[in-house]
Amino acid sequence: MRLRAEQLETHLHKPLLPVYLVSGDEPLQLGEACDTIRGAARAAGHDNREVMEAGSGFDWNSLLAEAASFSLFAEKKIIDLRIPNGKPGREGGKVLVDYCENPPPDTLLLLTLPKLERAQQSAKWFKAIDQLGAVIQVWPVEPRQLPQWLERRMRQAGLQPTREAVQLLADRVEGNLLAARQEIEKLRLLHGDGPLDANQLRSAVADSARYDVFELVDSGLRGETARGLHILEGLRGEGTAAPVVLWALHREIAQLASIAVETARGLPLDQAMQQAKVWDKRKPLLRQALSRLRPAPLLKLLGACQQADAAAKGADPRDPWLLLEQIVVRLAGAPAAAA
Repeated sequence: MRLRAEQLETHLHKPLLPVYLVSGDEPLQLGEACDTIRGAARAAGHDNREVMEAGSGFDWNSLLAEAASFSLFAEKKIIDLRIPNGKPGREGGKVLVDYCENPPPDTLLLLTLPKLERAQQSAKWFKAIDQLGAVIQVWPVEPRQLPQWLERRMRQAGLQPTREAVQLLADRVEGNLLAARQEIEKLRLLHGDGPLDANQLRSAVADSARYDVFELVDSGLRGETARGLHILEGLRGEGTAAPVVLWALHREIAQLASIAVETARGLPLDQAMQQAKVWDKRKPLLRQALSRLRPAPLLKLLGACQQADAAAKGADPRDPWLLLEQIVVRLAGAPAAAA
């Protein structure tokens, strides 16, 4: 039986199956799916749990031995089997097929594996598990799906976020669902149930230090060269990683460049901003920046971002922070030598 992750909780209200296989490379959803299965098993009386890791040199016969053993008090149990490489091999595959042909009573087998390739899903052991139990494959949340995922999680936590608050959190966690969960938990503790706007979120999330990378970007858009350099110095002093600063700058410059190119081709500015999905509150700020920045300088700034990225990764001998200074100065519309 194949189940989607969102179907799992409803499924577990029914009698449990003998075997569950959870696979995927996204750690939060993988862990939560396994926790949900283990919780349902405990509620059904599976109080004993044996964790086994099928790494190099694993004795697959130990799985059958554990399945055949009974506790002194005949308690139900969970065998929590992790297969880090996702490949049980010939011996392991045979053991899993044998297990599925004669599953022990009062035992739930939970297998955890990374993302499975097509060849693994064609193997006899996988088909045996699919026929006897349930297979749950978890997938990374795509960037376009992330705001919807975040809003659902925030509302489940009792928060009522605005669209801008959801988008701001999506921008900040950058697809890291573990970080997103931590931030949502913190927001719930700080604000409790109820409405949450972008300003409240900005003041609470992890990178809202005294010097904020998003305020750095806004200073550049406003043309505030001195303030931008002051914030950049503060971010460096507080230990913010150069790639984090670069990500925020590059994201904004890429959006500006896209809008500038479209308007140079004759598209009205408002339509170009709508096409780029610019928030209404940010439109005046971008208009201000675009009044002094043309497509050619913006495209050169994208090239400067690539150089800073290479420097941050050690592929360019220059100081990445010096390159970031030059980007901030040029974004603010001042001559690069001002850095």
